[in-house]
Amino acid sequence: MKRVRISGAGPSGLSAAINLAKAGYQVDVFEKNKEVGGRFSGDFQGLENWSEDKDILERLKEMNIDINFHHHPFSKFTIYNGNKKLDFSCKKPAFYLVKRGSITGSLDQGLKEQALNYGVHIHFNKTIPESGADIIATGPHPREKFAAARGIVFKTDADDMAMALVNKKSAIKGYSYLLVVNGHACMCTVLFDKFENLMACFNETRNIFLNLIDLDIKDPHQMGGIGSFSNKILKNDNRIYVGEAAGIQDLLAGFGIKSSIISGFFAAESIINSHDFGNIAQDYFEDKLKASLVNRFLWEKFRKDKYSFILERIHHANDPLKYLNSLYNFNFFQKLIYPFALRSMKKRYDWL
Repeated sequence: MKRVRISGAGPSGLSAAINLAKAGYQVDVFEKNKEVGGRFSGDFQGLENWSEDKDILERLKEMNIDINFHHHPFSKFTIYNGNKKLDFSCKKPAFYLVKRGSITGSLDQGLKEQALNYGVHIHFNKTIPESGADIIATGPHPREKFAAARGIVFKTDADDMAMALVNKKSAIKGYSYLLVVNGHACMCTVLFDKFENLMACFNETRNIFLNLIDLDIKDPHQMGGIGSFSNKILKNDNRIYVGEAAGIQDLLAGFGIKSSIISGFFAAESIINSHDFGNIAQDYFEDKLKASLVNRFLWEKFRKDKYSFILERIHHANDPLKYLNSLYNFNFFQKLIYPFALRSMKKRYDWL
């Protein structure tokens, strides 16, 4: 029985581990933290539902991932740009909110449970050098940081909601959000430039939300993190890189969990079927990564009008998710813009 060694027990690493173990491989996962989800504090993240036609829950099942974690669908959400609130309503869930961290019901705990049930050996508080691993799933690379987040998780009596702010004072070139599900809430700002302003931007975010919404904040705890993007999909010296370790992320908004899980699944499939991971991943991710780079370029170009042009176009679409699907799959317009967007983005992200 072949042995596979994986560095990192995040969604991409555990996705690979589950599929390899299910196929009969002996799998060892090495995780530097004492538990899965160590980077998170019970904060919400979204499993997006717009980059593919198929619902993400169905897609996960096709990749042998059971839905044994809490997930809350949102087909309605609000975006506020300082002048106007836009309420969006979609024909299917736009995203499913999942909790991240070491807490019961989180995505991380669910994936861990599935991996253990298949016989995966997870070695906590232990690392191995890259040269000793078959799959590298170690998460974001600090040098390739494109976004940074700061916020709080807390308890509240507020109704369930999903609301985003796009405002240069609350989130430089990014966005802020307030998410509430069953009395559990997450308020955060995400910056894509000038990260030294994180705390000031979060304070502005908090003030705006408290003015907009009758919100009580109980037992708050800090949360935060970074996003990594490099537009590279790596296989070096027979080692496979997945998730953010491979630079796979959404450069526009940072919805990367789905991509991480898919890349882990591709890694497992490439080993099981003796296929080249680079070719498989390139076929699926290359255009999506290019589209996200163009989306980031255009988003920043339109920030002077408080993103009204982009937001209004999505808002007036008959089906906002279908419109977003086009924006995430490298349409003809994006292909024309890509060379200019890449040249512009390289001035700030020199690793592209």
